[in-house]
Amino acid sequence: MTAIALDRPLPAMGGFTLTYLRIELVRKLRNPRSILFTVAFPVLMFFIVGFQTLDVPLTDTPLAAGGVSVAAYIMVSMAMYGTMMSATQTGASVAVERAQGWSRQLRLTPLNPVSNVVVKMLAGMMFGLIAVIATYAVAAGAGVQLAPVQWIVTGLAAWVLAGAVFTTLGLMVGYMVPGENAAQITSLAVVLLSFLGGLFFPLSSMPDFLQAIGKLTPVYGIGELARSPLTGDGFDLGALINAVVWLAVFVAGTVYFFRRDTRRG
Repeated sequence: MTAIALDRPLPAMGGFTLTYLRIELVRKLRNPRSILFTVAFPVLMFFIVGFQTLDVPLTDTPLAAGGVSVAAYIMVSMAMYGTMMSATQTGASVAVERAQGWSRQLRLTPLNPVSNVVVKMLAGMMFGLIAVIATYAVAAGAGVQLAPVQWIVTGLAAWVLAGAVFTTLGLMVGYMVPGENAAQITSLAVVLLSFLGGLFFPLSSMPDFLQAIGKLTPVYGIGELARSPLTGDGFDLGALINAVVWLAVFVAGTVYFFRRDTRRG
C-alpha cells in the first residue's frame, strides 16, 4: 500500500496573517475596563506627578536652563508607564486562553510559535499606543510645549520600545504561570521595575546599590532613550543595548514557555 503523507506544508510567514492580528486587536478593544484603565491611569498619574506644586506649575518649571519643562519629562514617563501597563495585560489574556485550552488548539495548527508571539506582541503594542496618545493629548492641553520633532521622537520611543519589551514580558508570564496569577504578577513587575528604573523619580536620588540595579532594568534603558530628546544627553548606545537584550530575553522566554505549555503528550 502507498504511504499517506501526513505532513502539512508550512504556511508562509509561519502562519502570520493580518486577519489574526485584527482579531487579537478587536478582542482587546472590546474590553471597556482595559480601555478605561489604559486611557485614565497614565493621564491621572501625569496630573498627580506633573502638578504636585500649586504655586509654580511644572509646565513652567524648566528641566534645565533653556530646556523643556519638567512636566514634559514627566509626560514621557507616564506615557511609558501607561504603555507598559496596557502591554503587559496581554499576559493576563494569554493566561485565560491557556485555561480555556485555546493555546493548545493553536499548537495543533501549522502556526509557528514565533509568529504567534509576533501577532500578540503587535496587538499589545497597538493597544499601548492609546496610552501614549491620551497622555500626550492631555499634556499638550495642559500647557506642555515641545518642538514637533520632540513630540514625535519621544512618543515613538515610549510606544515602540516600551510596547515591544513589555508585551513580550506579559506574554512570557502569561504562558509561565496559572491564569489567576498572571495579571497580578505582571502589574507588580511593572510597578517594581518602574520604581527601580527611575520612571517616577530620578535614579540619582536612590542609594548606590539600587542605582546599580536600576540601570540593569529594561525601564531604565527605554526611559533613557525616550527622554533623551528632552534632556539633550544625546543617543545612548548602552541604553539601546539594554532594551534590545531584554526584548530578546522575553521573546525567547515566551517561545520556550509557549512550547512547554502546548507540548503534545
